[in-house]
Amino acid sequence: MTLSERERERYKRQILLFGEEGQERLKAAHIFIAGAGGLGSPVSIYLAVAGVGTITIVDKDVVDQSNLNRQVLHADRDIGRKKVESAEEKLSAINPDIRVNAIEATIDKSNADRLVRGADGIVDAMDNFPTRYLLNELARKKGIPLFHGAIRGMHGQAMTILPGDFPCLACIFPRAPPAEVFPVVGTTPGIIGTIQANEVIKYLTGTGELLAGRLFLWDGIAARAEEIAVERDPGCRVCSGTGPQKRKKEKP
Repeated sequence: MTLSERERERYKRQILLFGEEGQERLKAAHIFIAGAGGLGSPVSIYLAVAGVGTITIVDKDVVDQSNLNRQVLHADRDIGRKKVESAEEKLSAINPDIRVNAIEATIDKSNADRLVRGADGIVDAMDNFPTRYLLNELARKKGIPLFHGAIRGMHGQAMTILPGDFPCLACIFPRAPPAEVFPVVGTTPGIIGTIQANEVIKYLTGTGELLAGRLFLWDGIAARAEEIAVERDPGCRVCSGTGPQKRKKEKP
């Protein structure tokens, strides 16, 4: 996709990094974001300002006052609105040159394949592991990356899960932790969501080294980051024996 003069001006600082070809890749890309909450807010904002051409964002909830300490897509005036409506309004205002598909839905086995159709990557901005496992399996099936992020309190984690001979989410977390209402301060999803967005941008432009096979851990209390090398589980219920995969072409 050729950049317009308006886009060249908007993205000229990025073009110094990626070149016009890299910026055109961002423009041509379609990223699916599961969730318009604490993680989905910074992810979608930074992908929008970077010029990712199509953003599909899915959420089923309405904005609640208790969301506002961390879900920066939404404001006090949005209380009671559907999160996807608020998200579409804000993202389109931030960058009118991109396309925002905002869908009100609960992601489940009946609709996940349809919702993700045509996407070049999936961002896990969820707060529950059953949906994360579903997105992990779908990304593996489609041969596209899953950009994982999770937070609790002042701690968070992120990893980029690539198709092929790389560990998937089920390799690292074979069992879901107990469901809970967990504490969170807004800076934590801000940090982890920004890392997820950065991974998406690197993947799309072919820049740098991805967090593939590396689990990034953030300790906001100690202001310390570290990483853990992770390996594929040969007995994984999702990816064992699948070998390298290429993205599958989908019928129009």
